Amino acid sequence: MSPVPSSGSSIASELLAAIARSQTTDQFRDNALTAVSDQLSGARVAWVHQSGEHWEVVGSASSLAQLPVELAASACDQMQVLSAEQWLAVPITGRTRPAEVLLLSPANVLDAEHAESIAGMLRSGLVIAEEHAGLAVQVQQLQTLLDLAADWQRSQDLTELLNSMAQAAARVLHGDRASIFLWDKSSSQLVGHPALGVEGEPLRIKDNQGVAGSVLKSGRPERWDDSEDPAAINTKVGQKLGYATRSLVAVPLLDRRSRPLGVFEVLNHRSGKFSQADESFLAELAQHASAAVENTQHIAALVETRDRLVKSASDTLQVVGQCAQIEALRDTIERVAPTELAVLVLGENGTGKEVVARSLHLQSARRDQQFIAVNCAAIAETLLESELFGHEKGAFTDAISDRAGKFELASGGTLLLDEIGEMSLAGQAKLLRVLEDKVVVRVGGSAPIQTDVRVIAATNQDLVKLVREKRFREDLYFRLNVVTLQLPPLRERGDDIVVLAEFFLDQFGHQIGRPPPRLSDASRKRILSHSWPGNVRELRNLMERVAYLTKGPVVEESDLAFVLSPASSGDVSSVPSNMSLSDATSVFQRQYIQRHVEAAQGNLARAAKQLGMHRSNLYRKMGQLGMNQGDS
Repeated sequence: MSPVPSSGSSIASELLAAIARSQTTDQFRDNALTAVSDQLSGARVAWVHQSGEHWEVVGSASSLAQLPVELAASACDQMQVLSAEQWLAVPITGRTRPAEVLLLSPANVLDAEHAESIAGMLRSGLVIAEEHAGLAVQVQQLQTLLDLAADWQRSQDLTELLNSMAQAAARVLHGDRASIFLWDKSSSQLVGHPALGVEGEPLRIKDNQGVAGSVLKSGRPERWDDSEDPAAINTKVGQKLGYATRSLVAVPLLDRRSRPLGVFEVLNHRSGKFSQADESFLAELAQHASAAVENTQHIAALVETRDRLVKSASDTLQVVGQCAQIEALRDTIERVAPTELAVLVLGENGTGKEVVARSLHLQSARRDQQFIAVNCAAIAETLLESELFGHEKGAFTDAISDRAGKFELASGGTLLLDEIGEMSLAGQAKLLRVLEDKVVVRVGGSAPIQTDVRVIAATNQDLVKLVREKRFREDLYFRLNVVTLQLPPLRERGDDIVVLAEFFLDQFGHQIGRPPPRLSDASRKRILSHSWPGNVRELRNLMERVAYLTKGPVVEESDLAFVLSPASSGDVSSVPSNMSLSDATSVFQRQYIQRHVEAAQGNLARAAKQLGMHRSNLYRKMGQLGMNQGDS
């Protein structure tokens, strides 16, 4: 057969079109083979290329057994056009890279010059197709990194994030599986987070075995395939999982100080081996994984610290006591705290209303947010609205800058409105509006500001009486009074006085670094007989003074320097109301005598004179009441 007339420029244009249509080298081979076949009509055209030790045929038009493979191999070895047995072998590439050969039949379909020209165009086309494929891979890799970075910003779930990174690495690098191993230094193990393809328990391997162990120790990437030493990999894991490793690439996970965190590994490339480009991409992906791990570990440490501080605060702010009223109070707090119900805390001054409010906050879902307390009695009426709702710059004379109010500052947390009974009617109306709408407007501003605040109100006043007297809004009262917690005065809590005293002594002893002193029997009786007009606050202050000033291990009655309340002098109401008349009479007598003894600075003769009784009768009475009869 005579050579088929063909225009080199025509084949060249078809090959250029084939390049444009091709995203991979395989696509180019198929498209280029079709283009050459169309231009050499009537001729038999085949394309063979070497893969490892074997030859493969492009397309399915020819069988490898029907083709002169030996002729193709010789043409590659010599890098020149050869002919034999009616076949023409045109080498596209030599053995310095995977061999590519174009086979034509009959042998005279093209002369050597035309064959070389077509081989050159096919060679150039392969290079361009490879470059296109490389660029496409880079684009895919960059897009993957961008997507993962976006996921990282959206997710704080480390397991979910590492799982998406492992899946992306396996997909982009054409691997079967991927594993991100985090180093459990304490147990000398690498733990898979995740180990794709592994079911059940987390995959754990020794940190000194296999390629992963080598990468962890050296801090350098490694690649391996089955043409290398099989002892380099840990085959026991594969045998246990029924999985054979043919190739892998592994890179280290390092923190910001280049200390090892673990290893990122991808297994079994579909074409046999991982490339340097694969290693580089995995190393870049590992940087993101390392940052995610380190940041998440840092966040976990901060959360742990926060929870520890919250627990410490909860322990410090315990509602201490064993009497029935306190037991019921603790039970109510435990049930109400997780809800969003408004709470009204009632009780005398010093009974611990703020402690109860903080306990509600620390047992709620808002415990990691702000707790802000506002004493409504301490704020001038003209400044109340600014204090609670904030103000804009220039709203009034002293408004030199914008200022957020307490509702804004406490948003997401809890706001305690202490001494709510002291708030003016105008302030109450504005407060009610905010509680209903959950929106504040700063003084001098117009923009509504959404707030999310749990409000706890507290007062020592009788709000029902204030409502009757038209000094407190009824609608605000019902808005605040969803749940009421009534705190008993300390004088009605019986033995809780001693329990609280010992609690405070322990607390202050720990603060100043000394063993807490213990109460003597006489001091116990003395604090039980005291009227405690200042309630728990007074007891706490007394125990603080005792803890700092008492030198010995025992607190004697003489160490209890009570600060007398002028309002309670001679006041029968200071006697606990939960006693029998006989016990109440004894308590009153002890208090009354003790007050005169203290006023006489311990001089019993002078105290007896003030009491209008003989000194011996005072001695006898104090003995009957179990009081200290020492004369200073």
